[in-house]
Amino acid sequence: MGVTLSRGTRLVIASHNEGKVREIADLLAPYGIDVVSAGKLGLPEPAETGATFAENAALKAVAAARSSGLPALADDSGLEVRALGGEPGFHSAGWGGAARDFGLAMERVHRELNAAGAKDLTANFTCSLALAAPGGEVQEFDGKVFGTIAWPGRGTRGFGYDPIFVPEGYSETFGEMEPELKDAISHRARAFEKLMLAAYDDD
Repeated sequence: MGVTLSRGTRLVIASHNEGKVREIADLLAPYGIDVVSAGKLGLPEPAETGATFAENAALKAVAAARSSGLPALADDSGLEVRALGGEPGFHSAGWGGAARDFGLAMERVHRELNAAGAKDLTANFTCSLALAAPGGEVQEFDGKVFGTIAWPGRGTRGFGYDPIFVPEGYSETFGEMEPELKDAISHRARAFEKLMLAAYDDD
């Protein structure tokens, strides 16, 4: 049986990425769910050995739920660039090196697009959310948002690759957008909507 979320539920956000934790906490805030991050609980970060976003999200959620004894929500997400064959994909953080420096990661995207002589700058963000019970049961939800790569990057809001991604129908990058607007249209928001439809009970 999966996790049911309701007002007052204590939920671990299985991430040590404070930008990601903040975005997920903001999405959960209207539902009265009591969130705490894996980082605040001192939980270890499991190795992301999965071959897909969904597998990595499940690994993180299950590890946090079992370690804490609480339900846990994990996100695995990344940028997929069509001209780079979908890379960096679920290697998105790794493109920033051991320090996960997204300035370096964005420069690498730009460098590899130039090296490929790419004219097609189409890209998308993908998010997989995994909701795990302490017993190991997992529910998974996916979301995508499409757009194009911009260079140089613009804006200091958000995190990760946000400064180089312009979503379809907008002229601003995610790095320039007001957080409320990004939260309404992002890949994470689309996965989150599916999660809440399936798991939230407001009775």
